[in-house]
Amino acid sequence: MPLLQFLLLNSNKFTLIGDNAFMGLSHLQYLFIENNDIWALSRFTFRGLKSLTHLSLANNNLQTLPRDVFRPLDILSDLDLRGNSLNCDCKVKWLVEWLANTNTTVAPIYCSSPPRFQEHKVQDLPLREFDCITTDFVLYQTLPFPAVSAEPFLYASDLYLALAQPSASACNILKWDYVERQLRDFDRIPAPSAVHCKPLVVDGQLYMVAAQLFGGSYIYHWDPNTTRFNKLQDIDPERVRKPNDLEAFRIEGDWFFAIADSSKAGATSLYRWHQNGFYSHQALHAWHRDTDLEFVDGEGKPRLIVSSSSQAPVIYQWSRAQKQFVAQGEVSQVPDAQAVKHFRAGRDSYLCLSRYIGDSKILRWEGTRFSEVQALPSRGSLALQPFLVGERRYLALGSDFSFTQIYQWDEGRQKFVRFQELAVQAPRAFCYMPAGDAQLLLAPSFKGQTLVYRHVVVDLSA
Repeated sequence: MPLLQFLLLNSNKFTLIGDNAFMGLSHLQYLFIENNDIWALSRFTFRGLKSLTHLSLANNNLQTLPRDVFRPLDILSDLDLRGNSLNCDCKVKWLVEWLANTNTTVAPIYCSSPPRFQEHKVQDLPLREFDCITTDFVLYQTLPFPAVSAEPFLYASDLYLALAQPSASACNILKWDYVERQLRDFDRIPAPSAVHCKPLVVDGQLYMVAAQLFGGSYIYHWDPNTTRFNKLQDIDPERVRKPNDLEAFRIEGDWFFAIADSSKAGATSLYRWHQNGFYSHQALHAWHRDTDLEFVDGEGKPRLIVSSSSQAPVIYQWSRAQKQFVAQGEVSQVPDAQAVKHFRAGRDSYLCLSRYIGDSKILRWEGTRFSEVQALPSRGSLALQPFLVGERRYLALGSDFSFTQIYQWDEGRQKFVRFQELAVQAPRAFCYMPAGDAQLLLAPSFKGQTLVYRHVVVDLSA
């Protein structure tokens, strides 16, 4: 009936109207589908109704409407949606925007939910009340091997990732493929018991510190002519016996790296770059089974925080006069931190400390000491990492006994709130890596595959 102009479908038992339901009725002007039990329309239900001027969907069971469902109705003059149970969440944000800009006459319609909008007129809802942008971490790439550390770095305008793989006896270097948007194999450095592979780019030259539990630790230099890593020097095995973490940084223009030693007889040690190699500069912390290091350069006062399984974390501050670190104090609230990380939020500085037994802690610097602001359940935790993606701050907290928890910083409450759970087995580190327009979170696992997650922004009103 291509010339039909008036169609009345009232008081039936329709529940769903699908795409292209009225195709062929190009002359239809009046369409009334009232007093049914319609709970859903498809996005293209009204496609082809180019002459429609009056539409009534009154007294149905519509709780939401597909985005732009009325777009094909170019000359619609009257719309009736009264008597439906609209849920005024992000799915109807588009409707509020459309009502504010359309020339169509629309009878007043009211929200049935959520409670804060109940009985409010849809036309009067302020758009600022709709918080419809959320985020998610989705699995992006699976690297089919275990790893215990991950270090991204830039060299010669390319992006790389260094992974310590003790099970493969190697420092594995991957390169980011900007075309395929994936991490690809690049090179391997033999390292039979690697626990950390730390890249440093000094004066345009690439070096890799391969810290090993057994057989000594070494520094390699990348030769662009032969396109391979060559061994540059050994690290004193009498001083560094059982490395557990490695931190690199610059102070007053000089490059340093520090190695946390977790043995009974070794010492956490500081090395300084000089002309053609790294040389021992300072023994920091002996006999304490150190587990992690964190360099903090705030207020013009470089500090190094050393966590230990046998005592509270120790804070060292750089002495410009002595050209070395001097013990400044302890973080007495946490006697047995496995990992220590820091972040700044506004003007405040915070420490995040993970514990294998007991709750992990978030501490805030109060000017003369740290005070606890939050405890996070974390039995079996050896790794945590705060990181910033755009304006959003997160904390990844791993465990050997449960899934990884992602927390998001709540600026109003000045605390982390639980955000998402990731199925990562026994993570040993977390690493945030921007790669072009992809924001990636890497989770090296001691027992399973190394997982790469991508941070995505989701518009719930779409």
